[in-house]
Amino acid sequence: MCCSNSIERDKAMMGEPEAFDISVVSGMKFFDPHVHMTSRTTDDYQAMADAGVVALIEPAFWLGQPRTGLDSFRDYYSSLIGWERFRSSQFGIKHYCTIGLNSREANNESLSEQVMEILPLFIYKEGVVGIGEIGFDDQTAAEEKYYRLQLELAKEAGLPVQIHTPHRDKKKGTQRSMDIAIEHGLDPYSIIIDHNNEETVKEVLDRGFFAAFTIYPFTKMGNERMVEIVKQYGPERIMVNSAADWGISDPLAVPKTAALMKMRGLSNEAIELVTYRNAITAFAQSGQIDEADFNAPQSIDQSVKFEGNTILRGGQQPRTDKSSIIIS
Repeated sequence: MCCSNSIERDKAMMGEPEAFDISVVSGMKFFDPHVHMTSRTTDDYQAMADAGVVALIEPAFWLGQPRTGLDSFRDYYSSLIGWERFRSSQFGIKHYCTIGLNSREANNESLSEQVMEILPLFIYKEGVVGIGEIGFDDQTAAEEKYYRLQLELAKEAGLPVQIHTPHRDKKKGTQRSMDIAIEHGLDPYSIIIDHNNEETVKEVLDRGFFAAFTIYPFTKMGNERMVEIVKQYGPERIMVNSAADWGISDPLAVPKTAALMKMRGLSNEAIELVTYRNAITAFAQSGQIDEADFNAPQSIDQSVKFEGNTILRGGQQPRTDKSSIIIS
């Protein structure tokens, strides 16, 4: 009994977290402009669709361990414009991607040279809305070399750029990323600076770039902090995303942030800009995004096959009852 009382007392002192109530933003549409669905399950796709996510962008990134050969990059890029695009469509979510050599793997220079040769084979494909995510990780000379080369590739292709800002020494890395992009003659309005925080947001916005924020549990940027940023800076050129990679992450971060914004008094117009429209505005510069696609009812047949494969197994039905402990 004493332990129970202690737990209740601790909860009261800390305050219970606000529950995710999707009904407060029911009927709103969401666009997650940075989410690594390759690492997620079909269950996540269904949950995102149920929460109002109608479109997403999957940036090319590393897989949790280094790739050791060119063919692994080739197969990965092919999956982003092929299987993953198909898998997303089976839940009524429009899938786009950005293609690039990520900063972490740019330090393998012999392999990076080979990757640069195949990037033009992918960046003009249907559904590719930008070069990304590129930029800095450890801020090495090799990272800068391939960042610059890919900025030139973006200029040649007329595509937006999705920039990964480093987790260490973020302010310096963010400033350096913007300086180099401007040096190469790119319009800041065509560039999405990602993984921002309170330390970087003002300069990013002041210089005319789009500022994206990755909402992660326990790190980077929480959605309570995000609400305060939007209150301080307004919703223009700001967007939120989930990343939802292979680590501890939440593929519902965008609708959850929208719900919290609503509960904290932000207007529907501000919420729509931050969780939907700004992403469309930024990435539609690729010529690949038509908002009408998100307004038309989706006809879904989950028995359709891609390369001989469907998302169904053994004649199963597409939905499962998550409230039941029995998996039948």
